[in-house]
Amino acid sequence: MDAAGLRATLGTSTVTLGGLLKHLACVEDTHFARLLLARKPGAPWDVVDWDADPDWDWRSAAEDTPEQLLTLWQGAVERSRAVVAEALADGGPGHIGRYTTSGGESPSLRRVLIDVIEEYARHVGHADLIRESVDGLVGEDPPR
Repeated sequence: MDAAGLRATLGTSTVTLGGLLKHLACVEDTHFARLLLARKPGAPWDVVDWDADPDWDWRSAAEDTPEQLLTLWQGAVERSRAVVAEALADGGPGHIGRYTTSGGESPSLRRVLIDVIEEYARHVGHADLIRESVDGLVGEDPPR
């Protein structure tokens, strides 16, 4: 997709492919490091005023090039894989994260993985609808 395709919306929705990609990069960087290791996320997430702009990841993606968005997401996935490998080496799927909720609970690696899979699953449908509106191709078959 080019920059225009990554900014395309469907109907009245403000969801874009670029916004989805940046949001999922945020999910990768924040969920694994925060929940499993109790680490604060790094750049660019660490300088965002999330209270003032809770949709920053979605909104700001329009300012990024396709290459920047892909690089951001790929880097986040690499960091997540490293965190998962560390957690697997220290207890397997049952590894208990260092983050503790106000109720005193801490998620396992298994729980975090399920939550992130669910996040991707929800957004894949959104992405497919937007992509269809951009390139006009319907279904799963590649163009012939």
